[in-house]
Amino acid sequence: MENQNFNNHQKYYPTHHFVFYPLILVLTAISVKFSFQYPESHFEFMGLALSFFFIGWLSFMMRQHYALGNQDRIIRLEFRLRYFQLTGKSFDTLEEKLRFSQIVALRFASDDELIILIQKTIDENLSSKDIKKSVKNWKADHMRV
Repeated sequence: MENQNFNNHQKYYPTHHFVFYPLILVLTAISVKFSFQYPESHFEFMGLALSFFFIGWLSFMMRQHYALGNQDRIIRLEFRLRYFQLTGKSFDTLEEKLRFSQIVALRFASDDELIILIQKTIDENLSSKDIKKSVKNWKADHMRV
């Protein structure tokens, strides 16, 4: 498996991103085109176009909502456990000082640099992108949704 880093850490689900969504876009575009090409059936084709659009939109929202909500909870739990394993202390007081996006970015830091990077993030209010760029030894996450 390829080493994960800042440049390649995003994940795609090929069937969803490269088949389903393009197909929905093409069907929506064809329906809109036909609505103007066949004016006698304009409303039917526009209804079909809207249906395709809403199917795509609902699919995206539902997939994101359930998967990411669950993933967010797991990320918090994993991070709390990891912090406790490294320090023997509860992460609760530090967690209150960090945004979730910062915690997500911090999880890519290796154990050797995590504690220092947490403090730097709190002191300098680093963005998630800046945190990821600061990571020297990337800890890969190949199981993301």
